[in-house]
Amino acid sequence: SGSFGGLLAAAIAQMDGVGGKAGWSWIFILEGIATILVGVASFWMVFDFPDEATFLSPVDRERVIRRLKEDQQSSAEHEDFQMSYLWASVKDWKTWLYAVIYMGADGPLYAFSLFLPTIIGPNGLGFAGTRAQLLSVPPYAAAACLTILIGYVADRTHQRGLCNAGVSILGVIGFAMLLGSKDPAVQYAGTFLGALGIYPCIANTITWASNNTEGVYKRGVTLGFVIGWGNLNGVISSNIYRRKDAPTYYVGHGVVLSYLVLFLLGGSTLMYFLLRRENANRRAGKRDDLVAGKSEKEIEVMGDARPNFIYTL
Repeated sequence: SGSFGGLLAAAIAQMDGVGGKAGWSWIFILEGIATILVGVASFWMVFDFPDEATFLSPVDRERVIRRLKEDQQSSAEHEDFQMSYLWASVKDWKTWLYAVIYMGADGPLYAFSLFLPTIIGPNGLGFAGTRAQLLSVPPYAAAACLTILIGYVADRTHQRGLCNAGVSILGVIGFAMLLGSKDPAVQYAGTFLGALGIYPCIANTITWASNNTEGVYKRGVTLGFVIGWGNLNGVISSNIYRRKDAPTYYVGHGVVLSYLVLFLLGGSTLMYFLLRRENANRRAGKRDDLVAGKSEKEIEVMGDARPNFIYTL
């Protein structure tokens, strides 16, 4: 969206003067209308369960449900909401560690668009207007390509934690370049590495949390906490890039760098080793006592707490 946003803004800005409105006004009007229309349409386009997905044929719906059952996914059956699912998410340490990891990516993401115009603008590389909008596209486009690649690799290897950690190092290098150089060209190069180190981790972290949270409603609550907490960090990001710090933004870049090192890289590494230890305990039978004397239905309700549930690393 960052890539197409710059291109779209550059195109819409050409409507300057149409209807007596400035080009920037049309950007808000047209993109706002599109958002409202998609939001309304999603009421009919988004389905709660696979067996309700009318865009699938009956054969396809049966195939999806069969695969979910083979993968021991609760979404293969209808679940009724219970408050116990909410408390199960609240009491799960993974919920809060995933929230920390996600804030390590989401905070820098919100900050990214705040300083990029300064690097490209008249006081940086010297561009303005449409050309400046177009120059904002390449870092986002590169990040989009890496996001797709990381998604493919993580799906095939089941190593989402290592993917997060490896990619975040690119972000650390990028923001170190932003902090260490006053040359706009070097800073612009740093934005590429910064974007590469942030954007793939957004999708990867959400998927990682989803993979390791079993149960439709518990997963929904967990993702709500994770994404909600990450979005709250936009408040911090919007206040650390102060006008008086331009164009170096040492405070802003320093805070973002600490987010990447402590929360994204550090949190992902900690989660990886904790999950690996838990998987080893489950494979060794050290959690089998949790299901002693329970029926098959009671064991299924345990979700990812079941001893036979192996976490994605």
